[in-house]
Formats: sequence, C-alpha cells, structure tokens
Amino acid sequence: MKNAAAKSLLYPTQYLRRTADISAAANDYAAKLQLCCQRGPSAYALAAGIHAHMIASGFVPRAHILNRLIDFYCKSFNFDYAKRLFDEIPEPDVVARTTLIAAYSASGNPKLAREIFDKTPLRIRDTVCYNAMITCCSHNNDGHVAIQLFNEMRLKNFKPDNFTFTSVLGALAIIADREQHCQQLHCAVVKSGTGLVTSVVNALISVYVKCASSPLTSSSSLMASARKLFNEMPAKDELSWTTIITGYVKNEDLDSAREVFNEMDEKLVVAWNAMISGYVQEGLVFEVFEMFRNMHSLGIKHDDFTYTSVLSACADAGLFLHGKQVHAYILRTEAKPAWDFLVSVNNALITLYWRCGKIDQARNIFDTICIKDLVSWNIILSAYVSVGKMHEAKSIFNEMSQKSMLSWTVMISGLAQHGFGEEALKLFNKMKSNGPEPCDYAFSGAITSCAVLASLEQGRQLHGQLIRLGFDSSLSAGNALITMYARCGVLDAAQSLFLTMPCLDSVSWNAMIAALGQHGHGAQALELLKRYHYSRLIDLLCRAGKLNEAKNVIQNMPFEPGAPIWEALLSGCRLHGDMDLGVHAAEQLFEMIPQHDGTYILLANMFSTAGRWDDVAMVRKFMRDRGVKKEPGCSWLEVENKVHVFLVDDTVHPEVQAVYSYLKELVLRIRKLGYVPDTKYVLHDMESEQKEYALSTHSEKLAVVYGLLKLPRGATIRIFKNLRICGECHNAVKFMSKAEDRKIIVRDGKRFHHFKNGECSCGNYW
Repeated sequence: MKNAAAKSLLYPTQYLRRTADISAAANDYAAKLQLCCQRGPSAYALAAGIHAHMIASGFVPRAHILNRLIDFYCKSFNFDYAKRLFDEIPEPDVVARTTLIAAYSASGNPKLAREIFDKTPLRIRDTVCYNAMITCCSHNNDGHVAIQLFNEMRLKNFKPDNFTFTSVLGALAIIADREQHCQQLHCAVVKSGTGLVTSVVNALISVYVKCASSPLTSSSSLMASARKLFNEMPAKDELSWTTIITGYVKNEDLDSAREVFNEMDEKLVVAWNAMISGYVQEGLVFEVFEMFRNMHSLGIKHDDFTYTSVLSACADAGLFLHGKQVHAYILRTEAKPAWDFLVSVNNALITLYWRCGKIDQARNIFDTICIKDLVSWNIILSAYVSVGKMHEAKSIFNEMSQKSMLSWTVMISGLAQHGFGEEALKLFNKMKSNGPEPCDYAFSGAITSCAVLASLEQGRQLHGQLIRLGFDSSLSAGNALITMYARCGVLDAAQSLFLTMPCLDSVSWNAMIAALGQHGHGAQALELLKRYHYSRLIDLLCRAGKLNEAKNVIQNMPFEPGAPIWEALLSGCRLHGDMDLGVHAAEQLFEMIPQHDGTYILLANMFSTAGRWDDVAMVRKFMRDRGVKKEPGCSWLEVENKVHVFLVDDTVHPEVQAVYSYLKELVLRIRKLGYVPDTKYVLHDMESEQKEYALSTHSEKLAVVYGLLKLPRGATIRIFKNLRICGECHNAVKFMSKAEDRKIIVRDGKRFHHFKNGECSCGNYW
C-alpha cells in the first residue's frame, strides 16, 4: 500500500494523458504536495519527485505551487535550489519572499534574508513579512536592527500582532540595559491589546529578567516588575514558570525563586534544574541534595543537567563519597543514555574525581568513555596540570587532534607554574606561529615564565606586545606583569602597573603586597593590606547604585579614605544622579587633589545631566579661580607606521574635511540603528543643534572615523585618548562598531574599552 501511495504521488501521468485540462493538473499536483506537507519531513523526497515530474511533463506551475515547492526545498535545507526557483518567478509574491527570509534566518544567514526583505516592494509587504525579518534579526543577535524594523513597520501603518511583539521583545532582551527600555515596549504591548497573550507576556517577563542583570539597573526593581506581570497572567505555561524562576536564580535571589517554585502545581524538570543550579552557585550543598532526593521521591526523572549540577556541587564541596554514590546511581538507572547525556555527565564525573584527588580514576573514566569531545580532553589536561604531573600533561596535549585556545593556555600556564619556564616560552612561540592568536591568558602564562626565569628583557617585550594588541588592560596579564617586574627587581614598574590598572582583584593586591614585602617595604605592605577590603567594596557598591551603603562604609573605615575611594563614589553619583552625595565626594577630592581637573569635569557632567547650568558655571568659575586648566582632549591612532593626532573641533589635520564628511554620513546610518546624540554631556547651555555639533567634533569620534577611512576592512581600530571618554562618544562608538562591523578599542585615561557588535567590555561603567 505504501508503494502504491508513493507511485500515485509521483506519477499522475495517466491523468495528464487523459486530459489536457491544465487547471485540473494543477489541482492534482497541489493536492499531492499538500499530502506531502501533511506527512512531514519523511515526504520531502516525494515532493522533489513530484517537481521532477512537472519538469518532465512540461507543466509550468503557478505561484501557489511554486511557493509550496520553495517551502519544501527550504525545509530540506536545499537553499540554493529554493533560491533558483525563486529567481525564476517574474514577480515573486510576499509568500515566497517571506518563506525565503524565514529559511535564511533559520540557517544563520541574516544578510541574504535582509537582501530579500529590502527588495520586497512596500506595496506587497505585510505584517508576516516584517515578523519574519524581525525574528531573523532577533535570532541572529541583532537587537538594534530588529527594533528599528519594528518602529519602521509601525510608521508605515503595519499593525504588529502577537508574533511581532514576541520577536521584538526577544530582540530587546539582547540589548536592554536600562529600565526605560523595558517600559517603552511594555507600554506598546498594553496599547496593542496583546498584554494578555501568554507568549507576549512571557517574552516581556524575559526582557525584565535579562535587563535586571545590567550594571546600570536596579535588579530588585526590574524583578518586581517581572513578578507583577507573572502574578497577573491569566494563563501560565511552562515557559512562564521557568522564566521567572530562572530570573530570580540568575539575579541571586534564591528565596524568591524558591517561593515561586513552591507555588507550582506541576513540577517541571527545567524549573527543578534551575533551582539546583542556583544552589550549586551559592555553595548550598544541603539544598542541592534535598532537591535531588525530592525529584526522585516525586517520580520526576533526572536528566543530564540535573546530574552535572549535583556532581559539580560534590566536586566544589569535596564530597567524594556523595559524588561516587551519584555515579553508582547513574550507572544503575540510565540503561541506554543518549550520546549528549553521556558526554556531559562523563565530563562532570572526570572533574569530580580529579578535583577530589582521584586522578587515576579520572583517567580511567576518560580512557573508557566511547565519546569524547574537546571539553573532555581539556578537563583531563587540566587535571594533570593541576597536580603537577607535567609529563602526563604533555602526553595528553600531544595526543589531542584538536586544540582550543584553552588547551594552549592551560599547557603554557602549567609549564610556567611548575618550573618549566623555557618550555612554556617555546610553546607560547609555537602557538603564535601555528596555533590560534594568543589571548591575554596565554600572555599571562608566558609572562609568568619570564618571572620564573627572571628574564626582564623578554618580559618587557611581551609587555610591549600586550600594549600593541590591546591586551594591557587585561586583569590576568596585569597581575602577571606585577609579579614579573617585582621578581626582576623593578619595583617602580610593578607599583606603576598596580596604580594604573583599570580593575584589581585579590590576586592583584596579593601580588603587590608580596612585591613590597620582597623588597623590604614591610610597613607599606601592611598599609596596602588594610586598604584592600575597602577599595573594592566601594567600587562594587557604586556600580550597583547602592550609594548610601557606600557612604556608610566610607564613614566607618578604620583609616582616612584616599582619593581613589572618593573618585569612585563621585563616578557612581554622576551615573546614578545623587547630587548631594556627589557634591560631598567632590569637596573631599578638592581638598586632597585640588589641581586635578578630572574632579571638576565629573562634577560639571553631573550638574549638566540634571540641567543645572548655573552650577555648571559655578564649577567653571571655581576652576578659573584656582588656576585649574582642563587638559585639552586629544586622541591618536597609528596608520601605516605614522601616528595621527586629532584635537577637539580639529581643523589642523590635513584630511580632517574628509573625516567630517564621512562622520556626517556615518551619523545618519547609526541614527537608523537607534543612536540619538546625548546632549547632556555638553557642558554649556546652548541650542540643541549647537549641542549636537559640539559633540560631533570630539577627538575620539574623529580618530575612530579616520581609522574607518584608512585601515583595511576588518582590521581592528585602536584609539588612544588622554582623558576619559565621554558618555556620548562611548555610546556613539558602540553604534559605529555595529554599523561598520568593526572591533574598536579605545584606551582612555581610565581604562581600555573594547567595542564590538554594539557592546563595550566595560559594561557602560568607567
């Protein structure tokens, strides 16, 4: 019967010979294609056979049949043939165009999807077509363009539907870093009447949850908004529960997560795994095992995520016997596990055994598993390196058919840390010649080797390479350099690095304290130790917007706070708009470092943001009275072995007119991506157009544009600036990196900023 059915699908020859009725033949083909559609993927080959018969019989299909065939070829991943069919249609309709857009989106080719969309005449576009393109942008992490398309479709009077809002909210979740971003689309959802649709509300909750992780927002406020939406939902599905629970877990509010979890009638595996994962991250091993046992008692099947989380908890807490019991349970209950289950669980088991000191048993598991991935190899390599068995580690490294950046870095660092400095440097050089381009962690290993060998000159060369590649703001590389300079007897260089590093961690402080001790500066080492518990705390509180808590810590410190602490507080006040506390911080800085222009600029920026122009003028007068001059802003870059310097409102550079011309064009393009000049960074009260012009002439913008004009397509642009980059330029360069598909690195007076795909490494706090 199956063969007969297949033949009837493929060969309507007798019918064609019986009648010349083209309309009837078209209906016959359409019916058979519909039957293929109902059968799903197993019938795609039959559809191709039907198409072959059309060609052989001379039948010329019309639009509705061609559209169905294009759909079949797309679903069977034969995109080239689908496009050939599409190109043969004199005027493809919106269905054919939308089908191809969706297919290119699913295959990860947004450029081809956009080409089809842009060539679709406005008169035949519809909401479904816009939805397909917005979804494409969202799935390919292009949030800015997705929102631009959403705004465009509304301006052109296309009415958004449930699918539109679900897609555009997914796109917003990629880029949202402020509460108003969430609120604006929330209002649009309510006005559209889709505020009770489960899929739309789920997407909106997800936006609030993801935005809560931004350093520029209050996570508690955003999670409260997400919870309110969740509580008011008329119908909740599996995604609703898991989104809100996972959101609380990611924002480290396990009590609220557990509260929602306990309200669930249906115990969903994803929600259980989210709770277990949260407890693992917080080191709450008792709660991990309580959840694991409860899943078993309620008959909820554990999956690979459950097992890997529980095994990670055992490894972190050193509970080897518990982990071994879990291992035995897995062997007893998982008779025919899937390959992906085996890979992830076996990797967790290898980690458990070696971290609990059972390296031989870890190796036995590694040797006996049938399926190994790169993670498996890197874990066993790390295991041998961690216990200092470098002979075995080298053997594993040489056996690896594929090596990742992590593989090289682990091996280089391991050799350096276990006294094989020369081998580490040789391997580092081999990596530069034959492997991937070294990252900052690989440089750290090589620099550590120089410290072991007391090779100052080679360490300096590596330091120079770091600067040239834009890695000298790296925390790990900076820490290694402090130790290297200290061990090579150059304490001044170590101290200079410590004082200028944009970010410090416990390793940085320990390295500097040890360096002072090694060089006989015991009193300075003890003083530095006292200051360590406080400096980092103030910075973290200010980043999180907890300014009153930061003020209380400063007031209760056992020593007088220095200028860096007050500067961190002033920066936090500028960002979060606390005028009174900001003025207090500035007053302390005026007493300590009265000639430092940065304090005055930060204070003036804070006042200008609030529109307090009289106070801005007062700050400027204060500077004049004290004889403090603002250092002129300048930015520079190297092009073809020549350094090009740009000043604010530059008229001197020989190619500056070309720069201004291209900048004007570029601003128009990034405006379409959502860029709006932020005139609050202009420290003068003037008309809006004048403010925008003043911002456009900042030196960092001119330098970036010159780099875009002169450096080869795809080359990284590296800009150096003597002052802090202003917030408006920071925002503009993010959009420029997106529009030009370039990586742009700006080293300002405070830190390095790595711009890529519309984002910056600093998280918008500097």
